[in-house]
Amino acid sequence: MPISKNLKSYLEKKAAQYEPIVHKKVYTAYDAAQTLKKDLKEIAKSLLIKADKAYILVIVPASMKLDLQKLRKAVGAKKVEIPKEQVMVKVFKVKPGAMTAFGGLHKVETIVDRSLLKTKDAIFSAGSFTDSVRMKVKDFIQTEEAKLASFAKAGGYKLQVKPKKSRAKRRSGKPAKRKKK
Repeated sequence: MPISKNLKSYLEKKAAQYEPIVHKKVYTAYDAAQTLKKDLKEIAKSLLIKADKAYILVIVPASMKLDLQKLRKAVGAKKVEIPKEQVMVKVFKVKPGAMTAFGGLHKVETIVDRSLLKTKDAIFSAGSFTDSVRMKVKDFIQTEEAKLASFAKAGGYKLQVKPKKSRAKRRSGKPAKRKKK
């Protein structure tokens, strides 16, 4: 399924340069990186946040974690929190985990963490589990009229490395069985 008509129309109105990407179903930014064989810093996580009484959409590289205290200071809010999944369903009409990175579609302010600028191109959620959009980070910021701030910290996902196979072999040429402890 290609990107939604709403998103396509939105991006065309903004004259945005983008590449739609269709992939197998993924539920997390980590899964997207694995599926698309991309580094985590190239995958943009979209997180819906409630800042005081307003909703905002924050974008951070998948290799980073959101620091709510830094975000609170950056947006000048007394309280910031991640709303319950029911809010995404009722207010924004999206499935949990499928929030698009394009806050303008929902008339929600978008704020991008400065660390995403270290990547020239990034992959952003298109609002479904099977569609994403590749864009230049600077073009995304311009399209969304997004604010920049520093609110992420190290410690996000790390891609798993396949474990090395045991080199120990029995005389038969088959790998040795491990002893139980």
